[in-house]
Amino acid sequence: MLFLYNLAIHIAGFFLRIIALFSPKIKLFVEGRKSVFNTLQEKIKPLDKTIWFHSASLGEYEQGLPVIEKIKEKYPSHKIIVTFFSPSGYEVRKNNTVADVTIYLPLDTKSNAKKFIQLVHPEQAFFIKYEFWLNYLKELENHQIPTYLISGIFRDNQMFFKWYGGFYRKALNAFTYFFLQNEKSKEKIESLGFKNAIVSGDTRFDRVNAILERDNQLDYIENFKNNQPTIVVGSSWPKDEALIAEYINQAPENVKFIIAPHNIKPDQISDLQSKITKSTVLFSEKDTKDLSTYSVFIIDTIGILTKIYSYGTIAYVGGGFGTPGIHNILEPATFGIPIVIGPNYSNFAEAIDLVEIGGCMPITTIAELKDVLDRLLNDKDFLEEKSEICRKFIQDNKGATETIIQLIP
Repeated sequence: MLFLYNLAIHIAGFFLRIIALFSPKIKLFVEGRKSVFNTLQEKIKPLDKTIWFHSASLGEYEQGLPVIEKIKEKYPSHKIIVTFFSPSGYEVRKNNTVADVTIYLPLDTKSNAKKFIQLVHPEQAFFIKYEFWLNYLKELENHQIPTYLISGIFRDNQMFFKWYGGFYRKALNAFTYFFLQNEKSKEKIESLGFKNAIVSGDTRFDRVNAILERDNQLDYIENFKNNQPTIVVGSSWPKDEALIAEYINQAPENVKFIIAPHNIKPDQISDLQSKITKSTVLFSEKDTKDLSTYSVFIIDTIGILTKIYSYGTIAYVGGGFGTPGIHNILEPATFGIPIVIGPNYSNFAEAIDLVEIGGCMPITTIAELKDVLDRLLNDKDFLEEKSEICRKFIQDNKGATETIIQLIP
């Protein structure tokens, strides 16, 4: 089976080079990996002490960031190496300030894994949430490098728990500790005979809790809001926006809306504007308009959604009408904002938990959306109850980072 795994990696690499000729995203994936080993040879010397963190994409990087920052404090003389698998993570965070070297992870071939570990020679390695690359794990095990899984989740449908997944189960021997999000994951990994697992929780709660200590002020958002109730729509997709636009068009005049679409391509922004009958203004127009006179503010830029949530009365988090599902609900929750989402959230433990306790409300139709938003806007006690549930949810679940750091020598 391992032979088939390695064959599949090589075949995937071949076809990715062909697809890259037609896909800008895959081109970044392929081209970005060409200079990795040269970069490592240039920036890491044989006597350097290093610690390696791997994240699949942006979400996993943000999830691991609290641990990366603490490890950097704990080992100030070590170089921090951060790798990404996906362009959507690397391209956004390639200029981060926490890592000494940020690069793509070369494809998981035996030769790449050997060369990578030889050049990086990490004293410790951290994988964030998932992505179990078998050759890299084998190489870490061969070199007896302490290896940790941060905020891990194990589910029945993973390869480890299939009758044919023995070669995947064997790879888990590389891990010194499994720091897991919940008891079910601990039970699953223990069912395979591993006793080196602990439920530390989800480091994303520490990440979003730290947001409260930062400067989240945006004068232009304050000007737009103008002390009116404001619904923030974050990371929306067209299916979300169709419902939201319909609600906006019939909403009370005093309610303001800020929409930060997941995709900010001009044609999609124009399509969104065309669905809304109320006055709209774009972020790109903010310096030439009196924002306070508009009802809808469309954010045609990236990187400021977290701060925008701090101005919300209610948040609608997009993605719940698509696959794999909703985007980050923890960021609005940390500001104590009730959250409305689409129906597809079953792959997100935090959403399941927050729906169960009532801070997050799923909808499937415009009628359901109208009912919940109208009640939140018109029933102050209901709004405050939901707000407190969200705020308390974050506070009750923080602390995973400290648990992890205390167990790392």
